[in-house]
Amino acid sequence: MATTLQINGASIQVAAAPDTPLLWVLRDELGLTGTKYGCGIAQCGACTVHANGKAIRSCQAPIGSLVGVKITTIEGLGGVHPVQAAWIKRDVPQCGYCQSGQIMSAAALLAATPKPTDADIDAAMSGNICRCGTYQRIRAAIKDAAGVTVA
Repeated sequence: MATTLQINGASIQVAAAPDTPLLWVLRDELGLTGTKYGCGIAQCGACTVHANGKAIRSCQAPIGSLVGVKITTIEGLGGVHPVQAAWIKRDVPQCGYCQSGQIMSAAALLAATPKPTDADIDAAMSGNICRCGTYQRIRAAIKDAAGVTVA
């Protein structure tokens, strides 16, 4: 069965069952490996992508529910997104495994809330786990990307 998805601005036909999680289509069928497998139960955030601009966990999103939805992966942010530039400036990654999910959640937050408070950041990022514990640098990078003065 073929399903047509809108991924990173392109209409792509994939040969997968409608209940196949988006994560596996992205990684295994399309070679978009920037989106990571973390836990498989939507608890860690490593697999975060955007669906119509909102952060979702691709490990639990069946492709059949995404027909007609604009999907953006880390590869689709384009060039160096302001969040990515802030990540580099703040030297956020350590192991780096969670970073694409962190960046996608942060980009969705800033699209919806251009000048987030600490509470906004905490709420938006709460589902993203960083086992290296770079949470303070992540918060600083989000504020940098938002143009908020950070010490």
